[in-house]
Amino acid sequence: MNKFLIFLLLPIWAFCQSSIQDFETMIDNKQYQEVEPLLIKYLENNPNNLKATELLGDTFGYQKKWDEAIGNYKKLVEYKPNTANYHYKYGGVLGMKALSVSKFTALGLIGDIKSAFLKAAELDANHIDTRWALVELYMQLPGVLGGSKNKSLKYAEELEILSKVDGYLAKGYVYEYDDAPELAEKFYKMAIVEGGSLTCFNKLTVFYEKENRPKDAIKNIEEAEGKLKRNALHYQIGKVAAEYNIELGKGEACLNRYLENYSAKDGVPKAWAYYRLAQIETHQKNKEKALRYIDLAITELPEIGVFKEQKEIVLSL
Repeated sequence: MNKFLIFLLLPIWAFCQSSIQDFETMIDNKQYQEVEPLLIKYLENNPNNLKATELLGDTFGYQKKWDEAIGNYKKLVEYKPNTANYHYKYGGVLGMKALSVSKFTALGLIGDIKSAFLKAAELDANHIDTRWALVELYMQLPGVLGGSKNKSLKYAEELEILSKVDGYLAKGYVYEYDDAPELAEKFYKMAIVEGGSLTCFNKLTVFYEKENRPKDAIKNIEEAEGKLKRNALHYQIGKVAAEYNIELGKGEACLNRYLENYSAKDGVPKAWAYYRLAQIETHQKNKEKALRYIDLAITELPEIGVFKEQKEIVLSL
């Protein structure tokens, strides 16, 4: 009899498992609106399925439905209070809601955000994302609300123990936020030496752009392209050249290379490369070429406002 019942129940169990996997696949494919009602229906029949509850929270979060996401993660925290990742996600969506509401309303959320992240860090000594969240939280909070560079550095030190790259990037972030550019640059460069990933190079590039050091930004991107061989980095060189009106020949060559080798995985649509080429030609007072490029950009993405603004600039040459 037991074997017979197990035989009958196996298809149901398999269906539940495959459904969860299907939901995960849809979320990975960014089909948030499609998967949301399916998860809601699934949870009507399986109200205690924690994975489905978490996935629904994720789906709401990706759609910026903060209150709904908060509700789902709160259920998880209450049901399994010793799971670090539930506290981390709960604190994360509370933080996102705080950014979307008035400052007065946000103040009322700070305590819960901090408690959620601290609880996650306490529960899991190896939770990297939580420590990143605490580094950023303590740097961004005013002192009267508990903000502290020393606390940020404490969690950056913990990150460094878990992952040297993350620790160096976190320290770079802290010192950049604290207006100590020399130290920020030092740690971003240490992250590149240690990890050498695109993320590491991008952090230093963005830092150089914020510091109005475009030549250093281009040099850093060129180093990244030499090591990582990513076509997207050709666009980045062209972007910096166009925005800062420097090394225009190099910028033009890189943008043309980007277009020649373009594929969807490069991330930035071709229209933006045409726009940067139009900027470069505008700097050089080449009205005809600039107009051709900006028209190509507008044809591909007609809703982008800056393209239309650039066309007005070109027409006024």
